[in-house]
Amino acid sequence: MNLNLSKPIVFFDLETTGVNIATDRIVEIAVLKVFPNGNKESKTWLVNPEMEIPQASIDVHGITNEKVASEPTFKMLAQEVSKLMAGCDLAGFNSNRFDIPLLAEELMRAGIDFDMKGRKAIDVQVIFHKKEQRTLGAGYKFYCGKELEGAHGAAADTNATYEILKAQLDTYADLENSVAALSEFSTHGVRADFAGFILMNDAQQEIFSFGKHKGRTVEEVFNENPGYHNWIQNADFPLYTKKVLKGIKERMTAPKATMSDSEKLQALQQKFNLR
Repeated sequence: MNLNLSKPIVFFDLETTGVNIATDRIVEIAVLKVFPNGNKESKTWLVNPEMEIPQASIDVHGITNEKVASEPTFKMLAQEVSKLMAGCDLAGFNSNRFDIPLLAEELMRAGIDFDMKGRKAIDVQVIFHKKEQRTLGAGYKFYCGKELEGAHGAAADTNATYEILKAQLDTYADLENSVAALSEFSTHGVRADFAGFILMNDAQQEIFSFGKHKGRTVEEVFNENPGYHNWIQNADFPLYTKKVLKGIKERMTAPKATMSDSEKLQALQQKFNLR
């Protein structure tokens, strides 16, 4: 079943130096852009991470330091990557928890702001785990009847993810074929930041998900301990998390709008049921 799209959606996969969103770097990125008419555009880049790739990561994806030594840095590719993804919804395998947060970090380090306003995100892994509880290779075999050749290569994983999502729509009649519905189904809770350090509670307030203030609202903590914001800004947290917290801090300290005389009069009339 083909995807029911109202605008382009970008499937992408990252191979990296490790799994720390704040400190690790991209060594390969593959993008598959699918248009509403079914046309596709794809691009894959090897990336010089400007740091040593640990052997444990090389053992997973096979990308060595020598292989990327003469490749462009992400900062050199950032404008092209950002332009390719502009105005698109996003999809991937474990993308909500890893690929999107890490991509956001790399773009922000390159001086390009990134957020999810106006976008939806589909995490095919979440759909898979909710339905079948398996890995990408097993999912590819289960849904598509194929062996995943070149696993842990960004291009192979990206194309497999796209094929799995289409097959999932064929398999599960209760999955609605729309980006909004698939995004909602493949999301674990509501996050204020990509990495999940800041969540939203039932009252739509930002709360901390970690440390001694876990479960408390950000505003409550900042009012009680103003220095906590400065500590986070200088600590090893993702750039996007710091951006979200900075925005909350600025919102808290912004001057309150004052009512005009006519607004005050209208409020009094409503309070005392006057006309």
